[in-house]
Amino acid sequence: MAQSLDDISRQLEKRHRKTARMKWLSMAALIAAGAFLLFFLGDMLVKGMPAFQQGYIEMEVDYSERAAELPLAAVEADYRELVSRGYLRLIPRRMADDESLVGTKQTEWVLADDAVDQYLKGRKSRLDDQQIDTVDRLVEEGRAELRFNTVFFTNGDSKLPEMSGLASAAMGSVLVLIVTLAFAFPVGVMTAVYLEEFAPDNRFTRFLEVNINNLAAIPSILFGLLGLAVFINFFGAPRSSALAGGLTLGLMTLPIIIISSRAALSAVPDSIRHAALGVGATRWQAVRDHVLPLAMPGIFTGSIIGLAQALGETAPLIIIGMIAYIPDAPTGLTDAATVLPAQIFTWAGMPESAYVERTAAGILVLLTVLISLNATAVYLRKKFEHRW
Repeated sequence: MAQSLDDISRQLEKRHRKTARMKWLSMAALIAAGAFLLFFLGDMLVKGMPAFQQGYIEMEVDYSERAAELPLAAVEADYRELVSRGYLRLIPRRMADDESLVGTKQTEWVLADDAVDQYLKGRKSRLDDQQIDTVDRLVEEGRAELRFNTVFFTNGDSKLPEMSGLASAAMGSVLVLIVTLAFAFPVGVMTAVYLEEFAPDNRFTRFLEVNINNLAAIPSILFGLLGLAVFINFFGAPRSSALAGGLTLGLMTLPIIIISSRAALSAVPDSIRHAALGVGATRWQAVRDHVLPLAMPGIFTGSIIGLAQALGETAPLIIIGMIAYIPDAPTGLTDAATVLPAQIFTWAGMPESAYVERTAAGILVLLTVLISLNATAVYLRKKFEHRW
C-alpha cells in the first residue's frame, strides 16, 4: 500500500531526530573525555609543579677537621634538624675533593630538609613549634626560600625526598630504548618485508600473521614473564639491567613495528614494483631501492609510536627486577638500572608527603617525553608521506 506524504514526512522527522540524538551523544562523549583529560592534567599540574622548587637555607658551614669526621658539626646546633642529612653527608667528600675548604667557614645556601620544604610550600609538615619559629625567622631575614629544584634533574633515587631525582631513571630509560630499537627495528622491518613482499600466501604465513596480530594485543606483563624466562634464566642476561629490559620491551614492540611496517609497504602502489621489475631489477632490488625508501616514513612513524609505548611500560620491567633502588645512573648495558615509569611507581608507594609531588612531577616529565615522541611521529608522517 502506498504511503501518504504525511507518513513519509513523519518517518523522515523520526530519522532526523535519531541522527540528532546520535550527534549529541557523540559530542557528549567527546566532551566527557576532554573533561577527564583536563581534570587529570590539572590535578597533575597542581600536585607536581611544587616539586620543581626546593627549600634552601642560607647559613655558615664550618669545614673544620671535626666536620670531616662528624658532618653534623659543620652547621650550628639550632639548624641541624632543618638541614638535609643528605647534604651533610656530602661535606666530607667535598672537603676531600677541594682541600682549600678545610679549616674555612663558608656562607652557603644549604639544601633544607623535606619537612622545611613542605612548610615553605604551605603544607603540613612534621616541624615542631620551635622549629617553625626558627624557619619563620629565617624567612623574614631572607635566609630561607624556595629555589628551582636542580636536584630533581641531577640526582638519582634517594631515601631522602629532598635528595631524590630522575637522573638515574632517565639514563636507564635511554639505555633501554637504545637496546629496544637496536633489536626490534631491524627484526621487525625485515619480517614485514618478507611477509609483505616475498612470503607465499599459504597456511603457514596466514598463521604467522594471525599470531603477530594477537601478540600486539596481549597484556604487557606476559612479555615480562617471557623476558624473565628467555633472556635472564636461559641466556643469563643480568637481572635489572638495561640489556634485559631493552630485549624484553623489544619483544613487546616487535608486533607493533611489524604491523605498521607492513601497512607502510602495502601503501606503496604496485606500479612502482612493476616499473622496477620491467627494467630488469630483481625482486629484492625493487624492494630495496624503490619500495622500502618510499615506505620508510610510515615505518619510522610506527616505530616511534612503538618506542613511545615501550617507554611508558612498567609491568614487564617489574617482572625482570627493574623496580630496584638505583641511586646512581647506569654507565653500561649490564649495570643495574631502572626507568622513568618504574621510578614513578616506586615514589608512589613512599609514605612521605614530599614524594607525592615528586610522583606527579615525574608523571609530567614522562608525559612531556611521550607527547614529544608522538609529535615527532606525526611530523615525520606529514613531512615525508607520499600521496598516490
